[in-house]
Amino acid sequence: MLVVVGHQAEEVSAVVTELGSQVVLQQPQRGTGHAMQIARRAIRRSAKIALVVPGDAPLLRTETLAALLDTHRRGEAAATILTAELDDPTDYGRILRDSEGRVQAIVEEKSATPEQRAIREVNSSIYCFTLTKLWPCLQALRPENAHRELYLTDVIGLLRQRNERVLAHVAPDPREILGCNTRVALADVDRIFRARKSAELMDSGVTIYLPETVVIDPEVTAGPDTLVEPGVQLLGKTRIGARCKIQTGSILRDTRVEDDAVIGPHSILDSSRVWPEAKIGPFSHLRPGSDIRKGAHVGGFVEIKKSVVHEGAKVPHLSYIGDASIGRDSNIGAGTITCNYDGFAKYPTTIGEGVFIGSDTALVAPVRVGRGAYVAAGSTITENVPADALALARGRQVNKPGWAAARRKELARIAKAKPSKRGRKSSRRSKPRRRAKSKSRRR
Repeated sequence: MLVVVGHQAEEVSAVVTELGSQVVLQQPQRGTGHAMQIARRAIRRSAKIALVVPGDAPLLRTETLAALLDTHRRGEAAATILTAELDDPTDYGRILRDSEGRVQAIVEEKSATPEQRAIREVNSSIYCFTLTKLWPCLQALRPENAHRELYLTDVIGLLRQRNERVLAHVAPDPREILGCNTRVALADVDRIFRARKSAELMDSGVTIYLPETVVIDPEVTAGPDTLVEPGVQLLGKTRIGARCKIQTGSILRDTRVEDDAVIGPHSILDSSRVWPEAKIGPFSHLRPGSDIRKGAHVGGFVEIKKSVVHEGAKVPHLSYIGDASIGRDSNIGAGTITCNYDGFAKYPTTIGEGVFIGSDTALVAPVRVGRGAYVAAGSTITENVPADALALARGRQVNKPGWAAARRKELARIAKAKPSKRGRKSSRRSKPRRRAKSKSRRR
């Protein structure tokens, strides 16, 4: 595939070359006819037919292009135009047909008569050309317009002057020809594009509540009986299995979610994997490299980064787990953090199977907690904990009986001894005021 680039050539080239396209630079840009002249230099001499498509028609389907090509070949045409019938054809060139249904001309709106403006079939600027018929007409193009440019639409008139056959193929969905000349138009096209994807998934057995609120990228897949709630975004190459539940406001990017998993409301998953029957959220954040195994639970306001939470393990709430391995059936108490970064490098934390980590624990990596061990709440663990041991790492508690009562009594005595503000104000007012001297005396 050849892509002719001009405006923002470097940015466009970077995108299309990743898709396997060959880039041809048009500099300066002198119209669509000139662009085709530039493209000719890179087209193989053995090529017989060319499909010409503008770069701002993202809704165009492969099936429609295939049908356009088939119409062209069966009709033995010099050119075949993809057209569409619009309810409002304003600003589009109208297709004029002859008595046999072949294209007679394309008339632009500013040049059209009132009768011609009433025609709803419009030019999409998407063409199929027989190259041996196209090249002579390209050479005959002249910049006879206000912009002094060469227009590909003028080729149609030149072909008709040479009694060549020009056909039209009507797009099954007129929205396929919509372009993106403004931000508003781009938003409209994006809305249609995503509605198509939602419809595709629903046809395959996925339930989507309020699909107009859901954003789904084209490469996303989802299995039957999966439920997607309002406000969800499924981005990149996300893969979702069967019977999953993706709840309100969640955002998944390049993430794999396997059968029967639940993603709770307002969770963010990026480049992660969630195994069958696992539960995430609400308000969880899985950063890249997170691996949540079968039946594991990552709860509210938990952040996981580059870590494995093994089968049946639980990190229920308010924790940060980074560069760690949480063993099977372990339980991580609220407020636990793995201190994986010392300002220069990151270190691992390894927690064995069946471990209980008490709330508000700090695990200072690198550190290991052995199988079946307990870590008391409020501990700061800096050394390895043996299997089946109890680790305590906190200051000793001291109780002073009666201290609080004595303190309240002392505060009350101090408050009583202080004079009130009201009392101080009244004493100032009781002082005799000095009589002001009369003006006559000041003179």
